Amino acid sequence: MEHRLLDYFLAVAEELHFTKAADKLGITQPTLSHQIRLLEHEVGTPLFHRSGKRIHLTQPGMILMEHARRIIHELEQARFEIGELAGLKRGRLRIGCSGNHLITEALISFHRQHPGIDLNVIELATDETHDGLLGNRLDLGVVFLPLEDEQLVSLPLYDEELALIVSKHHPLAGNVSVQLTKLADLPLVLFQSKFLVRQIIDAACAAQGLILKPVMELSTMESQVQMVGHNVGGTVLPLSYARTLRNSDIAVIPFAEPVPRKKVGLVYRKNMYLDHTIQAFITHLLAEN
Repeated sequence: MEHRLLDYFLAVAEELHFTKAADKLGITQPTLSHQIRLLEHEVGTPLFHRSGKRIHLTQPGMILMEHARRIIHELEQARFEIGELAGLKRGRLRIGCSGNHLITEALISFHRQHPGIDLNVIELATDETHDGLLGNRLDLGVVFLPLEDEQLVSLPLYDEELALIVSKHHPLAGNVSVQLTKLADLPLVLFQSKFLVRQIIDAACAAQGLILKPVMELSTMESQVQMVGHNVGGTVLPLSYARTLRNSDIAVIPFAEPVPRKKVGLVYRKNMYLDHTIQAFITHLLAEN
């Protein structure tokens, strides 16, 4: 059923007069009568009782009027909400992220500019973000690159560097920087080998002829920092995360060159429609970096 026919029908139902309804619609009365007959043919029943120039709604006409008003209202609401999306006054983004710390500042600034857009950011492993994008459960991903898949677009953002974190009482705590080779002399609390950050550390150390043997392996950055605060050992974590810590019991020391680092990038499905909300966040994230 065409939206135009419902408009014509409602005009006649409200005016109960074909000529007045035609004038209101800006069409001729014969054209309007023809369109109403087409609608009656489509629904399979008369919608108006006609008695000379006087008309009134049949029972099916009353039913259609009630539903037609709801349909027109819902279409107007849809147009309004779509217009708000285009104006970035509302919307929703589902983002899979290899660590919220990777885009914390960008999230804060984007929210301040567009407070009506709901941001749902989930910390996921890279494989989980990959599957979420292809399964249409996520709109965007922020991961360590490369993420090889011909179905995805990857946009590099910045290089994430790793840093050494030690207790404030540690002899190295006052250093401006530290050589990677120093790790061989320290008790360390690190991620398990399945985590990407650990793989970056191990690869950088292997390039220097080092093999690390941590005293403890944990699955979260928070737990590693707690162990550092208790002087169990040092740890190596992303510098962007370390800079967010407000912990007076620890010291963050950047590495001297060669610094362990990994490219952070934005990924999304190649064939996905990029609405105004997604485009705005992509533009914002690229500008921030």
